[in-house]
Amino acid sequence: MFTGIVKGMGQVLQVIEQADGLRRLTIESPYEPDSIDIGASIACSGICLTVVGKGRTGRRRYFAVDAATETLRLTTAGSWRAGTPLNLERALHMGDELGGHMVSGHVDGVAQLEHRENLPDMARLHVRVPGELARYIAPKGSVALDGVSLTVNQVTGETFSVLIIPHTLAVTTLGGLLAGAKLNIEVDMMARYAARLLETVPRP
Repeated sequence: MFTGIVKGMGQVLQVIEQADGLRRLTIESPYEPDSIDIGASIACSGICLTVVGKGRTGRRRYFAVDAATETLRLTTAGSWRAGTPLNLERALHMGDELGGHMVSGHVDGVAQLEHRENLPDMARLHVRVPGELARYIAPKGSVALDGVSLTVNQVTGETFSVLIIPHTLAVTTLGGLLAGAKLNIEVDMMARYAARLLETVPRP
């Protein structure tokens, strides 16, 4: 589990195609290799991936993960190349502060940035979601975009807006987004459970 509070940024160093559709991704990170366990989970721009390698190359620290065919198809990971910047968050430990909202790292789909308003020190992003996810987005609700926990402002059909504060612009990849950018989206799991409960309630 994660909180959507990004603790560091990294970038893809290398992409290697492997057997059975797997793709090995080597990711530069701010984490000391000795502090990462093989088999640990790290959210990479919102995608929960399992560490399969770690180390240093020169002054660069890195970890490696394998992305399966389904992950490559359903998330932005399929388009990652050397140099792609990523938001990073390590899995929660007991006693960690819950500063954002509960995020599983299981991406629901790919959204698109329709429009960006640059405000004094801030930015408002207008994001379009796949139609089947729109019912889970509500004003004042939570959503994770590329692994960043955000509060929904307004909702119009399949489009919603979020306000990005200066700190988030500075320490995540959201600061560099332009219209047309693709984003991994994970809807609030509470909204998903509520919708499922409503579906199963017997109708008179």
